[in-house]
Parts: sequence; C-alpha cells; structure tokens
Amino acid sequence: MEQRVTARAADTEDGAAGAGHEAAPADDTTGTARATGTAGTTPPAGRDPGTPDPRRRVPRTDDLLRDPRLAEATGRLGAAVVKGAVREAQQRARDGELAPEDVPDTILGLLPDTASGLRPVLNATGVLLHTNLGRAPLSDAARRAVTEAAGPTDVELDLTTGARARRGRSALAALRARVPAAGDAHVVNNGAAALVLAATALAAGKEIVVSRGEMVEIGDGFRLPDLLVSTGARLREVGTTNRTTAADYAEVIGPETGFVLKVHPSNFRVTGFTRAAQAGELASLGVPVVVDIGSGLLAPHPGLPGEPDAETQLRAGAALVTASGDKLLGGPQCGLLLGDGDLVRALARHPLARALRVDKLTLAALEATLTGPPTPTAHALTADPVALRARADRLAAELGAHGIDARAVGSTATVGGGGAPGVGLPSAALSLPEPYAAALRTGRTPVVGRLEAGRCLLDLRSVPPADDERLAGAVRAVRTSDDQAARKERA
Repeated sequence: MEQRVTARAADTEDGAAGAGHEAAPADDTTGTARATGTAGTTPPAGRDPGTPDPRRRVPRTDDLLRDPRLAEATGRLGAAVVKGAVREAQQRARDGELAPEDVPDTILGLLPDTASGLRPVLNATGVLLHTNLGRAPLSDAARRAVTEAAGPTDVELDLTTGARARRGRSALAALRARVPAAGDAHVVNNGAAALVLAATALAAGKEIVVSRGEMVEIGDGFRLPDLLVSTGARLREVGTTNRTTAADYAEVIGPETGFVLKVHPSNFRVTGFTRAAQAGELASLGVPVVVDIGSGLLAPHPGLPGEPDAETQLRAGAALVTASGDKLLGGPQCGLLLGDGDLVRALARHPLARALRVDKLTLAALEATLTGPPTPTAHALTADPVALRARADRLAAELGAHGIDARAVGSTATVGGGGAPGVGLPSAALSLPEPYAAALRTGRTPVVGRLEAGRCLLDLRSVPPADDERLAGAVRAVRTSDDQAARKERA
C-alpha cells in the first residue's frame, strides 16, 4: 500500500494573475495616469501630508515590461501570466510590503518556471511510484525523446516509401524485443484501458470468468467489476475470497465464456489459508487466458520475487498479458497488451482501439524507456541502503551547520503504484521538525515527505542522488523564510 502523503499539495502558486487590482480601469501601458498613488489621493494614515507618497515611485507597467528578463519571460510564459505577476508586485509595493525598487526582482520570484500549472516536485515520501505525484519519473533519455518528438515526426509514415506505416512501429518493436514470448504488442493510454479493450473485443455479450478473490478496487473508487461490466460483458465469479482452484474455473467454462481473467491483487495481500490457480493451470481450458499483472514488470526482478511478470505469464500459457507502463517499467503512462500475435492484432484493429490510442510523445518516451539506460525507478529499486545512509548523514551534517534540527535516520520505503504490496525496502531519511512538512510542500521547490512519529521524514530512496542539493536548498530556504518571518514579527 502506498504511504499517505501528509496533506494535499497546493495546486498552483500563490499570487495568481488578477491579485491586487488597480483602481483605474485604464491600461497604464498607454501612459494613462494611475488613480492609485497619484496626486489628490488621501495619504496613508500616520504619514505627514507633506511627505512625498512612496507609491509614486512604484514602477510603471510599461517600464517593467521593457526589462529584458520580463521580455524573455513573456515569450516563455505568455503576456497574461507576466502581467499578472507585475500587478501583484506593484500592489505589494503600494501596500508598503516591499520597496518600489524591489518590484522587478519580486516579479521574477512570482513567475512560474513553465506555462503549465503542473509544478515539479521532489518526491521524498519513500513511495517510489506515487500515484498522486505521477508515478514513475521518466529517464533523461525518455525526456529527450519527448522533446524531439514534440514537432512533426514519422509516427505513421514510412519515409522510404512515402506510404502510411504502422503507428509507433519502432516502440512496438522495442516492446516485443523486451518480451520475447510475445507474438505481438499493442499500446493504449493506460492499464485500465488495456483491460477494457480486451474485455470489449473478446467478451462483449459473453462471460468473463474471474475469481472472487481477484475482484479488486483499482483506486479512487474504480472497481474492477464495474470496469468490466461497462464493456457489455457479464462476470462469472468462481471460488472464494481466499481459495480458488483450476477446477472452479473448469466447472463454468462453456459456449458463453469469452475468456478467463487472472488479476494480480497488486495493492493488497491475502495470507494464510489461500490458494490461487495459475495461468499454466488454466491454459488447457479451451478459452483465452488473460492475465492482468498490473505493475508492468516485463521480466523477473531479483528484488521482487513475488511480483508477476509478462514474460513468465506468457511462457506459462497466457494468451494475453495487460499491464501499466508507468509503474515498474519506469516509463510514461500507458497500457501494454502483449501476447498471441493474431489476438493482439485483432485487438489493435478493434474500433475501440482508435479511441484508446496513445500520442507520439508517449510512444517516444516508451521506446526510450525500453531501449535506453536504466530508469530512475530501476535505480531506486536497487539503491544500496549503506549508500542511502551515507547520503542522509552528509545532508544532516550540512543542514545542521545551518542551525537546522536535521537528523539521519533509518527508514522503510515501498514500491507503490500497486506494485509489490507488503514489500519494504530498507532506506534512510532526513528527519526534520514536523512544521517542515507543510512549509516544504508549499515552497518554491515543493518537497513532499511524510509524517512519522511527530517528525517530517524525507526518504532518500525516492530522491535521485543528483537532487540532493536541491533538497538541501529547499530545506535551507524554509529555514530562511521562518527566520525572516520571526524577525519581522519581532520588529
């Protein structure tokens, strides 16, 4: 199970465009005098009427927008975003919160890094595949591939012949190469979509035979039975919650059976007096066996011996395996379908496949994930606990030198994303006072940790070593902000 984030992260930065409206409706870029802070206005209470109004020194919008730094930001973020930050900084200066000469730098501090509302976050929760944080972080190779694919590409064009070609053919070839037991492969937009496509194409108006112990809830209220029934299929439940045998499936197989479904209960474990039929036992029943492995492991992983993988399931006799691409595979969000060549090609030609297809950016990221160097997820899974503790010790010492109550402590991380439930990964963390949790989450560089025993833990297994300095800088910035607030309060 994923560890709970301490609180919901802020969706956007404070200071949205529109804050601090000016009294005059005229756009002051035309040179029209402001109604606020001009001659004839009432001076602030407590100020000598003969003293020049400092609000007159607030820079004009047109002057500010000529600053080369803001001109660059306008080209990157758009005029509306930049003007919104300009208005907010001007209003802060009029309200006496900052000196007029500090307005330009304040504007730069208010601007987001990108035109998107999504904010990059440092995942220090210790949950490697955190659903609320977008699951698997892409590798540098995948990020570069996405950038290259952002313009026109040959996604459905054979440049040699000039004729139309199979969409994403190189990504599909890379997927087949990683799973030799698969006769063919297809990609849709997420794991649930892969299962929906299979159910629609193979069992609409028919029965899907599934164990009662595998009728799971995927998350956020989405339940597997509801998903499958929405395709027009009927569910035929067999066995019990804790024990289902191959004989239970065999008893109900008939003309109305579309396929047998095996679902890996990836976000919980049932232990004790249990029994589950395996794909190899069901392959002789005369109907296709579809195995939803969930977490996207393509081949066995030595550190996760209980996690099912696509290669093993297909070699055991499964006709089709479905999985997610943004979990243990470490790639972009997508759904993978691997298996019998004729079956996969039939699914790819089904009318629903068009509605579920992925875009060129996903295909580019997926191929780079499959063919490129180890992903951040792979590195995090195999991180050495001794090296993690050394990082924690170094960071704690560095932050302690700045007067911060930072301690290096042992920790236990988890896979998350519905992968390897119950498996703990030995880790190390920075332990900080509890108030740091909210302050870090809402800082300039958002850091999401977890609360444990009244302390804020920043687990380093989910933080790449290259981000250690960013993490330390975010903590130092929180301390600096607290010190400034305390000094202002004392003054």
